[in-house]
Amino acid sequence: MAIPTKRKTPMQRIRLPVLLVGTVVLLIAARGLDTLVSGVPVLRFSLGIGAAAGAIFAYTWLSRRVENRVEVTELAAAGRWSGLGHGALVGAGAFLATMLLAVLFTDADVTSGSFGACLGVAGSTASVAVTEELLFRGVVHRILEERTGSIVAIAVSSLIFGLTHLVNSNATLWGTLAIAVEGGALLAIAYTATRSLWLPIGLHFAWNFTESGVFGAAVSGAEGEPGLLRTVLSGPEVLTGGTFGPEASLFALLCCLVPAVWLLRSAKLVTRR
Repeated sequence: MAIPTKRKTPMQRIRLPVLLVGTVVLLIAARGLDTLVSGVPVLRFSLGIGAAAGAIFAYTWLSRRVENRVEVTELAAAGRWSGLGHGALVGAGAFLATMLLAVLFTDADVTSGSFGACLGVAGSTASVAVTEELLFRGVVHRILEERTGSIVAIAVSSLIFGLTHLVNSNATLWGTLAIAVEGGALLAIAYTATRSLWLPIGLHFAWNFTESGVFGAAVSGAEGEPGLLRTVLSGPEVLTGGTFGPEASLFALLCCLVPAVWLLRSAKLVTRR
């Protein structure tokens, strides 16, 4: 399927930097709010959900103003809940499978956490999932796809997504490359298959929440925090992910490649004329 060319307005010609700056500000603001209330789970949950909703509203408004779009189709109300639900099932299922394999083939030390901590993580991961998907899939991938086609957009946006995790405290080069494949590529393909951000948002949220809010494992090189449980894996780093967390394990790669291939089969890839 080829992308039709249209005459652009002056504002549309600079839409990429404007949308990039706008969504980066949303991401930084959401993380700043989360840091401020990190010790108060109920407030952290409430502000996280509010930040996620506010980011969606701001992205919609900015897209309409900058791109002169009547409808922001990637955030259409139709299919919102089914997209979020299906994404949540895929994300939670993929991480549960990852942890099941890790528990079977490594040494897992599991201790109890708290419901309050889990509640706070839910709000935090909601804001992270929404703001990162708006930035990486809603802006970077979508606009790259229009200019270069689906394959290049998936590859480049996934690599950028992975490399941004190098700033995390326990980041490793292998971990960021693993995130680029299992997270970046899976989420980019989820968007490509649906032309909607709801599926990748649901998937992103459920993966991170199950990892941190349920199992209390380290996430993408960031320090782990207690959730319902506190899980520490011991064994070969290729199986545990080391200090980067389970996302740097071969199990995570395997469990994310399966849904990625499944979604790719139904994706309608676009080419640049």
